[in-house]
Amino acid sequence: MGLIKFDAKRCSLCGKCIEKCPFGALSFEDHGIVVGDTCRMCGMCVRQCPEKAISFEQRAGSFDKNEWKDFLIFVEQERGDIHPVVYELIGEARKMAPKVNFKIKCVIVGGEGTIENAKKLLPYGVDQVFAYEDKGLEGFRADCYTDVVAECIAAQKPSSVLIGATALGRSLAPRLSTRFHTGLTADCTTLDIKSNTDMVQIRPAFGGNIMAQISITKSRPQFATVRYRVMDRAETIEKPKGEVIVCPVTKEMTDSPIEILKSQVIEQKRNLEDEEILVVAGRGVRNEKDVEMCRDLAAALGGQLAFTRPMIENGFGDVAHQIGLSGRTVRPKLIITCGVSGAIQFTSCMTGSEYIVAINNDPQAQIFNVANYCIVDDLYQVVPKLTELVKARKEKNHAVSL
Repeated sequence: MGLIKFDAKRCSLCGKCIEKCPFGALSFEDHGIVVGDTCRMCGMCVRQCPEKAISFEQRAGSFDKNEWKDFLIFVEQERGDIHPVVYELIGEARKMAPKVNFKIKCVIVGGEGTIENAKKLLPYGVDQVFAYEDKGLEGFRADCYTDVVAECIAAQKPSSVLIGATALGRSLAPRLSTRFHTGLTADCTTLDIKSNTDMVQIRPAFGGNIMAQISITKSRPQFATVRYRVMDRAETIEKPKGEVIVCPVTKEMTDSPIEILKSQVIEQKRNLEDEEILVVAGRGVRNEKDVEMCRDLAAALGGQLAFTRPMIENGFGDVAHQIGLSGRTVRPKLIITCGVSGAIQFTSCMTGSEYIVAINNDPQAQIFNVANYCIVDDLYQVVPKLTELVKARKEKNHAVSL
């Protein structure tokens, strides 16, 4: 699959690569450097060579698919807790694994508490969790995390690697796919697998106008990132049989020119993805005063106000409150759209909602194709009346409870 190449003209035989190789795969022989069978293609020698005399190249078609098995899921930790997208990735892997007789493996990297978090994954049907816990891995540093996860991938040879499409995941995944000279499909909305272990990765393309079906057929592993709230969360199983494998962390893995001087948790409102009720303002909402009308409805329902992309571009909100391909994917229990046309770039990121109520005065609006309840009327008549009814119902319920 991979090939380590040495440029004899540049190499000074300094031995730096031999010294830094974590697997002892390099040695001096016949006035040159030889790569042994223990090489895991981690790329450490490439980065450490002061003369830039070492390169890592891919041999197209030189790999055996039978040597690359199982799913490997990267387990992201967020302020000491496992990010919920991980459980969705496990759920999707459990659907595909029986089709090709694959195991489900996870890799978790971090500081104190990482091993304990690894144990929390076993009830969800995971076969093995590889835990790398070290003080030097406290806090995400892209170079260190890439080295550690790459070491695990090289050792386990998974057929597919699944990573959450979070800010951290979007930084890590392309580095890993580049390291292994293989493909990465970002922001997948559907995953499946063929009998030959080629994964079918489906995602919107060309501005959401088509759904592209992508397969990585000539290299391994296959990398895919998946947005939070797109897949179903895995259910726990009655008799977990998985195991946590604590892996050694070498000094080379934690060496980095990046130093975290200070980290600070920024207080923020509840994420859109976590809301059970959302009200969405689309282009049919004309000005700031009308936006407040929608915000009042969201507040009365105990939810949050969100926006379509045109509304964000017109300055009515920030990107953290945008639903769509360039924003967030949501699956609330109730979503009410106000003046939203229903372009696929928007609807593809909210159709997992339990109940969709659409308000639009255009009976041909695309949003009605995905809505459970369609209100063809002027939103300026419907929204205030709906807000009034919700408030009245809450006041009545409060009076009864007293």
